[in-house]
Amino acid sequence: MKELKHLNKYFKKYWFKLLIGIIITIIARVFSLIMPSYVNKSIQAVEAFVGNTLSKGEAKEILFGYILIIIGAALLSGLFTFLMRQTIINVSRYIEYDLKNEVFDHYQLLSLSFYKRNRIGDLMNRISEDINQVRMYVGPAIMYGMNTLTMFVCIIPLMFIKAPTLAAYTLIPLPILSVLIYQISKIIHKRSTKVQEFLSTLSTFTQESFSGVAVIKAYGLEPKINTELEALALEGKNTSMDLAKVNAWFFPLMILLIGISNVFVIYIGGKQYIDGEIASIGIIAEFILYVNMLTWPVAIVGWLTSIIQRAEASQKRINEFLLEEPSIKNEVTEPTPVTGGIEFKNVTFTYEDTNITALNNISFTIKPGETVAFLGKTGSGKSTILDLVARLYDTSSGQILVDGKPVKEFNLDSLRSSIGAVPQDAFLFSDTIENNIRFGDEHASFDEIVNVAKKAVVHDNIEGFTKKYDTILGERGITLSGGQKQRVSIARALLKDPQIYLFDDCLSAVDTETEEEILNNLKQVSQNKTTLIVSHRVSSAKNADKIIVLENGSIIQEGTHAQLNNIEGYYKELYLNQLSEKE
Repeated sequence: MKELKHLNKYFKKYWFKLLIGIIITIIARVFSLIMPSYVNKSIQAVEAFVGNTLSKGEAKEILFGYILIIIGAALLSGLFTFLMRQTIINVSRYIEYDLKNEVFDHYQLLSLSFYKRNRIGDLMNRISEDINQVRMYVGPAIMYGMNTLTMFVCIIPLMFIKAPTLAAYTLIPLPILSVLIYQISKIIHKRSTKVQEFLSTLSTFTQESFSGVAVIKAYGLEPKINTELEALALEGKNTSMDLAKVNAWFFPLMILLIGISNVFVIYIGGKQYIDGEIASIGIIAEFILYVNMLTWPVAIVGWLTSIIQRAEASQKRINEFLLEEPSIKNEVTEPTPVTGGIEFKNVTFTYEDTNITALNNISFTIKPGETVAFLGKTGSGKSTILDLVARLYDTSSGQILVDGKPVKEFNLDSLRSSIGAVPQDAFLFSDTIENNIRFGDEHASFDEIVNVAKKAVVHDNIEGFTKKYDTILGERGITLSGGQKQRVSIARALLKDPQIYLFDDCLSAVDTETEEEILNNLKQVSQNKTTLIVSHRVSSAKNADKIIVLENGSIIQEGTHAQLNNIEGYYKELYLNQLSEKE
């Protein structure tokens, strides 16, 4: 159980509630033990009446008193059982809440390289299903474990005190039941794991099919997808049937062994009563009640073992990610203001996952308030420069300076809050258009949102929707076209009003006229703001204060539009080609 030691801090946090819950559990079980003994006493009262040692009135009075005690004990046991669940199960929910927050907070600290190495579905499974398995350990396992322990400690000594021989025979089937349930639980655990793995596979398949439904329809792949789904469904049926066959043994086996224990009670108890070894037949009824009270606690031993095994496995998976150290660390706690000066000094960067060197010993300087455009072929390292400025990665060698200081000496939150980034593949949430733009500044007014939408030339499109700014977007903004998504993302960045703008080919999906209008608006907005523009179009770069052309991670040209257009090279060739295409 070494992996579960991680939860000790939560047990310490909620120790008082857990202690109260355990005490309530013991009280609830003690009250439940009152009923069997008073059933025995009630039968003895009836025997006394039949034997003429009690009058009818006295017998009725005694029975009525015993019935009230039994009902009162049952009500109190039920009340304390309710309070038991309200304490221990609630604590398990608190721990689940805290653990999910811990994992999610750690996810947010981890760098992009971590997300490239791990599947999103796996990350989601660990924060949902795995934590749910751990919750079963910190809640139901503790509650039922204490319940089982209390029942054993109280009932078994009582049984041996009242009738040792009968108690010995009665308890014979119970260890057998516990061992069998444990073995069945192990098999159930293995087959349940296979079912969960299959469900993960099925979810992945259906998610990809739904996401790529346009491609499936365009290529006429429906029959192929149906065949693959049919094969998956057949596999799922067989896996689930294997689990169902084992599950089918659980309760019948338990009922069988309960029945055997009851047979022992009736036969051995009846024989002892006939032989005069026990004074009253009521002891047989009392033992039958004890057997039925013990059966579930005995059966649950195997179930508890299985819960702990699953929790251990799940916590191990959770710990693997919690022990993952973020490669980007915030080493400065105090806020650090940013004015926008950027300098790359002999910067080289290689991606760990692919071992591709995206930048190779590049150097350039951007003054605060300057607009610099980066051009080059796909894979030349343009987007990597923007990622390094936002410190989504750290350089492999060389140094990045912001306002003359190494970027690592800036508070990470201060640095990123001073940046408005617009990626090429704009990500929008399944929310209203208004809230997607408001993501740039949660305190912005509606008029401010409309204003930036106009500057991003998307206001008229939004007004054309039935619900306008209240339009709910589909997953990843699928309701909008590619150009509309890019412009909403630009509006979001403009609303943030940062000190540094990072535009990563964010106008690739709009026409040239709309592009020109947006660029004119951006020129007005970005005055006194440092702006980095990545593009494949000369039209997006020609008005920049400086243009840097990259090839294979190295700078091959640098200058203004006029300077680069007067010399032979990549930029002039690209300009002439795009000019002729436009004409």
